[in-house]
Amino acid sequence: MNKNTLPAATEELKSFDDLIARFKAMTPKRRVVVVCPTDEPTRAVVEQCAADGSAEFLLTVEADKAAIAQELADRHPGVEVFVADDIDAAAVLGVRLIREGRGDVLMKGGINTDRLLRPVLNKEHGLLPPGQVLSHITLTKVPAYPKMLLFTDAAVIPAPDANQLRAMLKYTIDTEHALGNPCPRVALIHFTEKVNPKFEYTLSYAEIIKEAEEGKFGECVVGGPMDVKTACDLHSAEIKGIDSPVAGKADVLIFPILTAANTFYKTVSFFCDAPMAGVLCGTTAPVVIPSRADHDISKLYSLALACLL
Repeated sequence: MNKNTLPAATEELKSFDDLIARFKAMTPKRRVVVVCPTDEPTRAVVEQCAADGSAEFLLTVEADKAAIAQELADRHPGVEVFVADDIDAAAVLGVRLIREGRGDVLMKGGINTDRLLRPVLNKEHGLLPPGQVLSHITLTKVPAYPKMLLFTDAAVIPAPDANQLRAMLKYTIDTEHALGNPCPRVALIHFTEKVNPKFEYTLSYAEIIKEAEEGKFGECVVGGPMDVKTACDLHSAEIKGIDSPVAGKADVLIFPILTAANTFYKTVSFFCDAPMAGVLCGTTAPVVIPSRADHDISKLYSLALACLL
């Protein structure tokens, strides 16, 4: 652990209510570029945040739906509308506004994720610097667990290699610091606690843990491999005889494959009714890509998380 990387003191986040309170208290307010805010949940988020002054909004919209966005702008002085020829042009325009420094966060509205990501990932005019790893982080609060949990990657990287795992780890640690946790406990997830050459990522885990101890990722404690239950249940760790400061107390779960992370995401959200907030990391500005089927509260949580980063 590197004592020189401690962030400024901030009270640790305990709930999504804390997240929203911190978002509303931010100064200066973030400028959010929303691409195609034509779906009802996205409009509801813009309406709420513009009304209470939580953020300012730049809305890019296709010409045939400009009236929908303009209606929001007419009611709120913190909302500005930019009209493009079609939906793809609206996505390009949104990315350009971020590149020009006119916005701090990019948010997806009623547009397919792949259509928004095309300009985001454009090698000449996009938001992902050369060599940078694009990854997705998710913040949740599972009712049975006393802490907020951050995990990755449930949306972008199918089977991360060692360097991508390192990037995922760094993004989650930086996020935890931004949310007020000075020394996050990170669990490197596997289905058992044993390193096995048949699962190459477990070999990477040993290297990553050593690098974390040397301070490469900032102030944190990293442990693994371990399963999710051991990472979050101290009794299970004690029964297995696992002596790790992470076991039973994890703040972060790093999954070795998208299938596992996405299954965890869908399971706790459906069966546990756990709220979620998700953000793309690695880009020059945070990118919010909620599902078009997400409720407005989930989109609001994701926006708040992005703005705090």
